[in-house]
Amino acid sequence: MMRSIGSLLVALLVVIPATAAGVDLPTRTLVIGGHRLTVEVAATPETRATGLMNRFSLQPDHGMLFVFEAPQPLSFWMKDTYVPLSIAFVDTRGRIVNIEDMRPQDESPHFSKGLALYAIEMRQGWFAAKGIGAGDVVEGLGPK
Repeated sequence: MMRSIGSLLVALLVVIPATAAGVDLPTRTLVIGGHRLTVEVAATPETRATGLMNRFSLQPDHGMLFVFEAPQPLSFWMKDTYVPLSIAFVDTRGRIVNIEDMRPQDESPHFSKGLALYAIEMRQGWFAAKGIGAGDVVEGLGPK
């Protein structure tokens, strides 16, 4: 009996992803090149530090938007992140500066190629599959 309950708990943990910092984050719909995506918004130091850590899956067309206080060079890594991700660094005008692919649990830094105010993480290959690249504009970043 205990073994089956333990198996059920493990299955539930895999199916139900933890949210950043253990709280439900607000969501927002963004549009890039006509493609809609739903993102959880990480806008505090705590939620940005946690990001998509300890998640084992992402729903299709879902990801995370990191919002910073001021434009700056950004750097991200994949510590305790199990889903392969692509990250788009976005400037103050909503233009994608660059997109980088990141491997699960890789602690190598991935840098913006300029000042960025936002970063968007999606399942690896999402941007490429939609034909989205540097210079494309992200709509919906402003205050809700």
